[in-house]
Amino acid sequence: MATTGFGVIRHTTLIITALLLLSGCATLRQFGPSVQVASVTPGQYIALKRGDILTSGKLSAATMETLRVAGLDETTCAKPGLPCIEAMESSIVVREEDKRSTLAELWLQQAMAMPTPKAKRGTAPAAAVVADAGFQPRLDAWMQVARQAYAYLFFTERTANQRGFEDRQTQVRDYYNLAVQEASVMLFSAYSTRQVRNDNGHLQLGRWTFVLAPGDEGPAQDTREPIELVPAASMSFTGTLRSVHRRDGFGAELVAVMADPATTGLAAAANADTPGKQSAAPERSWSEMPSPSMTVLLRFSGANLWEVLHDDEPELEIHDPYQIAQVELHGEQVPLAANFTAGYALWLARSNFSRQSLRSLFGGKGAIDRPHLFMMQPYDPNRRVLLMIHGLASSPEAWVNVANELMRDDEIRRDFQVWQFYYPTNMPIALSHDAIRHTLADVMQHYDPTGKAVASHDMVLVGHSMGGVISRLMVSSSGDHLVDTLLATAQLSPAQRVLLRTKGPPLLTFQPEPEVSRVVFIATPHRGTDVAGTRLGRWIGRLVRLPLTVLEDVATVANDGRIDRDDGKHGYQMNSIQNLDKDDPFVKAVADLPMSPRVRYHSIIARASADGPLDKTNDGLVPYWSSHLPNAVSEKVIVSGHSVQEATPAIVELRRILHEDMQAHDGGQK
Repeated sequence: MATTGFGVIRHTTLIITALLLLSGCATLRQFGPSVQVASVTPGQYIALKRGDILTSGKLSAATMETLRVAGLDETTCAKPGLPCIEAMESSIVVREEDKRSTLAELWLQQAMAMPTPKAKRGTAPAAAVVADAGFQPRLDAWMQVARQAYAYLFFTERTANQRGFEDRQTQVRDYYNLAVQEASVMLFSAYSTRQVRNDNGHLQLGRWTFVLAPGDEGPAQDTREPIELVPAASMSFTGTLRSVHRRDGFGAELVAVMADPATTGLAAAANADTPGKQSAAPERSWSEMPSPSMTVLLRFSGANLWEVLHDDEPELEIHDPYQIAQVELHGEQVPLAANFTAGYALWLARSNFSRQSLRSLFGGKGAIDRPHLFMMQPYDPNRRVLLMIHGLASSPEAWVNVANELMRDDEIRRDFQVWQFYYPTNMPIALSHDAIRHTLADVMQHYDPTGKAVASHDMVLVGHSMGGVISRLMVSSSGDHLVDTLLATAQLSPAQRVLLRTKGPPLLTFQPEPEVSRVVFIATPHRGTDVAGTRLGRWIGRLVRLPLTVLEDVATVANDGRIDRDDGKHGYQMNSIQNLDKDDPFVKAVADLPMSPRVRYHSIIARASADGPLDKTNDGLVPYWSSHLPNAVSEKVIVSGHSVQEATPAIVELRRILHEDMQAHDGGQK
């Protein structure tokens, strides 16, 4: 038995030895399966699949695989740098598609590793960047990223459409967009410090020559010179702005900050040192968006891959994303990237509107004394106007989420251009209404003197609170009703009666604005409010100061601009808060004015609580009975405070109304 057992053991040993010899040396290092399985979560799988130098700080799995195939991962490319890039370029064992996408990421790694200088005190940031010795190598690296990515996207084995759903194409497109962004900012820095030679639209910077392409075809052209170029991706917004809306696609999303006279004038007003002092007003009472969004492309030329990789004179294209949604690149239609929020949000963030609007109400330093119209994009004769008018002690900031959400809607963006009035809310409503009418007329006369453009017809007004009262006046007929009513019912001093008879008719006699075909009233006190007539409301009203330009014409007010209603010497109190009192003769007269029969109007009304009968509710300031209009095309009641225009249900309702308007307009039913 022992002998037999020994024989079995010996036989088994011989078999194991034979198997070891047949299976190679690998099994000498380990016993068990050569491939092992471990579980990963879906999130880990996606991170491994989509992670790259931008998202994780490490090269992507696709690039690492290409380096392994080329035999470079453990040799030349064990450390990042130019030797690795040169070795990858020389490799003949990988497909061009894999090579170009890998080189784009390797160049990106190189560009991101290069330090960016910081401006020294007293030195302009652009000058510091351009003067740095590393400027040209950084520009070269970013341009190599753009060129390699461009070659991958349009000049390798497959077309961009054939790779449409691949993660790798999305990664490389992002490399291209970032590279164009960085190169554009560097080019602008050099251009603004006169480090670029401009030879008839050919901008030469080092080894690169950027050829300026013709502007977008179309009537909306922005010819202003930017003073700053800000990447949209570099900004994060907080505060009341709820979301950022963009269009995914091809190109660098940038914001061009313009030297805008209106912004300069208003900023100077906000920084005025003397209380009650009015700063110099802008030359014009309107201006286009001072920080418009743009999308930039670099188009490399060549009939084949070799020519593209040696093109040092790319074409620089600057597009307005509101005008252009897609571009053709080498026979393929690709979507143009866009950021519809960044420029608008940057303008609001730098405007100081919230503080200035309160100063204007109480006549403090930095107050404005006349309306100003802001156009959210360059004037477009082929788009209708959506005009927004804010309320008491407010500013264009009241529309931050309204305008932002509306401009995310492709159809609304296609049909409308957004305009916003900014006006001093301390003035009597009649004066604000008259000034806004004159400003609007000046704008229309400037851009469309013949009145034949689409923009001059079928305007939609959206007014919040006191802005709704002004909107109603703009579509109403007054006749002699306002003058006669004030003479008969207002507590006027003798001087005021003379003033009303002499200057009242031009101010208080008007017809509906012919451009307007629809109005949306939001939390509008058509019949005034109880709050304005309370002790608190009267006390606040006494603090309101009128602009000096108004005081010059109104001799019956006190020298300091204050008006006390109980002082018989001064007579009828003339300011916005008094005008909103339900017992005020002016607001009672306005409520009786007939609106144009061709104008369709809608109401969006807030109630602070869902409890109780509707006709007994209010939004904290405006009661339902004052906001309600019996003949409105629609009425939407929302549980909200007075700033209901920013509530999501209100924005949804406004979008519905605008889509209804577009359908009626397209069908010829004005």
